[in-house]
Amino acid sequence: MSQTAHKFDPTILREYDIRGIVGGTVHAADARAIGRTLGTLVRRKGGRHVALGYDGRLSSPELAAACIDGLTSAGVDVTNIGLAATPMLYFSVYHLDADGGIMITGSHNPPDYNGFKMMMGKKSFFGADIQTLGAMAGKGDWETGKGKEQKKDILAEYAARLLKDVKPGKKLKVAWDTGNGAVGVSIRAVVDNLPGEHFVLNEKVDGTFPSHHPDPTVPRNLEQLVAEVKKRGCDLGIAFDGDGDRIGAVDGKGRILWGDQLLVLWSRDVLKSHPGATIIADVKASQVLFDEIAKAGGKPMMFKTGHSLIKSKMAEIGAPLAGEMSGHIFFADTFYGFDDALYCGLRLLNIVANSKESLADMRDGLPQPVNTPELRFDCADNRKFGVVEEVKARLLKAGAKLSDIDGVRVSTKDGWWLLRASNTQPVLVARCEAADEAGLQRLMVDLKAALAASGVSLPDEASAGHH
Repeated sequence: MSQTAHKFDPTILREYDIRGIVGGTVHAADARAIGRTLGTLVRRKGGRHVALGYDGRLSSPELAAACIDGLTSAGVDVTNIGLAATPMLYFSVYHLDADGGIMITGSHNPPDYNGFKMMMGKKSFFGADIQTLGAMAGKGDWETGKGKEQKKDILAEYAARLLKDVKPGKKLKVAWDTGNGAVGVSIRAVVDNLPGEHFVLNEKVDGTFPSHHPDPTVPRNLEQLVAEVKKRGCDLGIAFDGDGDRIGAVDGKGRILWGDQLLVLWSRDVLKSHPGATIIADVKASQVLFDEIAKAGGKPMMFKTGHSLIKSKMAEIGAPLAGEMSGHIFFADTFYGFDDALYCGLRLLNIVANSKESLADMRDGLPQPVNTPELRFDCADNRKFGVVEEVKARLLKAGAKLSDIDGVRVSTKDGWWLLRASNTQPVLVARCEAADEAGLQRLMVDLKAALAASGVSLPDEASAGHH
């Protein structure tokens, strides 16, 4: 291994994290260089201590070991919390007052992917930070030293912190699907201490994800949970992604509640104790959410998609709650402001347990626009941002009403449509929402025309159904 410098495959240095295919674009040598470079940055800020955890992927232990080797060779001490969900690593940075954190995780990507989510101090390490890390490694601009590694089990402290915010009410029957992801490590320590009845599916951590892919935003990944909720007569079901920072939920009738619908319920709850507060949601969220936040006395703010971006914006303006369509939800009212799906699940149980209404009643009480799910379609990394810029330029020329905070979100008398480039994959993302089916069809026609002018066609299956 060369100590002089390290070049990364440029495709792995993403907006929010470093991620790629193990053995293809990501190797142990990359993990070592990431550790060494982050360790160097920590040292230069006067820090000496980094917390590290890893998810249940088959490649995670090897990458963790290499990363620790890199951190200690930069003279940084490492607390290794072992196999954990991402939020447990975030918690450890606060709990241990560490100077930074690294989570080895492929998040919700297929089993052959893995990557690194990082913190500098208590803040997200993303965007320009990641590019700086790449450039420093490329020059071999590293500190040297002899840091120590210690292993520490923080599960009991983590579970106790989550349980601290539980507000017992009526006893609920709840199904939980950890999807063989890393939440399997912590789920029992939490649900076994809750009132009511709890059924856990796919609890065993297994990086091959034998039951279904751990991405709760895809309806077919929730089929097993829906079946369990119906079979056992549960009040609700909660699902997690592979590393536990994104939540999915279904009501007692087995219907999915999407991130923006859940955020309406959490917003109403948070605004009771924080009247007039600003609540942030990403550009993919339904207009219903922004309207309902305002109706509940809050100030809705539309912001860019991306967990690191939203976390930073929240901290900057002191918002008590923020969330994304994708199920990244951030509570900063009585919690740390990072995305912890297990904590979000407990906050949802609080609402249902202390209400006369069921979750199904709450869902039925929301305005029901018709909208497409998130439409994702392939577009090369070197082309996707260009397509969005071309579409925006033509729309502005035509005098369209739009927000360009993240891609383009176009408002018409029928509703709105969105087009943005994914920051993590070679895809374009679109979404449409209208008051009725006819309006939705007109928005789809507009969207298809806007894409066609840039030589991009929306695949037929992308225009399927509503949520």
